Amino acid sequence: MGLEDPHMDDLGYVYGWLPATPGREGDPVVALIAHMDTAPRVSGENVKAQIVHYTGGDLVLNAEKGIVMTRKEFPDLADQVGKHLIVADGTTLLGADDKAGVAEIFAAVAWLKDHPEVPHGRVAVCITPDEEVGRGADHVDLAKLGAAYGYTVDGGPIGGLEYENFNAASADITIHGVNIHPGDAKNKMKNACLVAAQFIGMVPPAESPAHTEGYEGFYHLCTMEGDESLAKLEWILRDHDSDKLEEKKARMEAIGAYLNGLYGEGTVVVEVKDSYRNMKEMVLPHPEILDRARAAFRKAGIEPVDVAIRGGTDGAKLSFMGLPCPNLSTGGYHFHGIHEYIPRESLEKMTEVLVNLLT
Repeated sequence: MGLEDPHMDDLGYVYGWLPATPGREGDPVVALIAHMDTAPRVSGENVKAQIVHYTGGDLVLNAEKGIVMTRKEFPDLADQVGKHLIVADGTTLLGADDKAGVAEIFAAVAWLKDHPEVPHGRVAVCITPDEEVGRGADHVDLAKLGAAYGYTVDGGPIGGLEYENFNAASADITIHGVNIHPGDAKNKMKNACLVAAQFIGMVPPAESPAHTEGYEGFYHLCTMEGDESLAKLEWILRDHDSDKLEEKKARMEAIGAYLNGLYGEGTVVVEVKDSYRNMKEMVLPHPEILDRARAAFRKAGIEPVDVAIRGGTDGAKLSFMGLPCPNLSTGGYHFHGIHEYIPRESLEKMTEVLVNLLT
């Protein structure tokens, strides 16, 4: 595709550079970044992708297994009539998060290579691993990348421009119980599973992902396991407002302290760790980066929409590492689950947007 020094380093990061066209060597270097990994909660192995010309109604993903996307459950299908939807067969992820971003970046690079008459500055490309576990930007070599600013291509429906994301933390709860034969347990047993249930019951139920949207933060229980002797809960805490995130962290610690008061010190151990911060404070001082993205969308006939990310992205960490890096849409829907899809038309349109961005 005409990239200089394309390589993967020993940590799995892929780099390459598209040279500037004559006369544009002095332009600031722009980085395009996507991640190669897919979400771990649903299998991404042996994906059976298919392209469906969607004409309306319910969308059958797997007739044999009866896996169907209904218009009632997925009202966004109403906007896809006449498009060609890329889907899996309902048993795996599609993996458009972030295979779509990778594809769009390299399609844009290939287009520029094939059109040397179109002037552009130097472009840095970086494909990261481990984004889905929050570690994607940890080992990006910014000095080697050499970019003044960048864009991750890792968003949802087409037109989204994201420069705000959650402040994030994790809370790992370990509960130590005392197991006694249930026939002789009175006043002796301390059931770790029941203490875990109490802990869960004390977290505000209305502040879960299923009941929040927009700028509302949440507590999300990711995993739970245990028996009478030992139980573990893994939570993630999210809020766009850093003060409110601190309140959520304090609540988890307060619940632990309360239960220790009931069952004895050391019964509940709460470990809270910060994960990433809201990129807004690092991106807004560079409004020209956002203006360039908006102009690229509009040139492709798409009205951009500012979207607050209800999650994180490599761009958040990169922005605090010194590379201002808002996030652009890919065009996909329903990431991280079996109902994921992306219109072929959106892949093509986002490639056009990226070309506009670079020229």
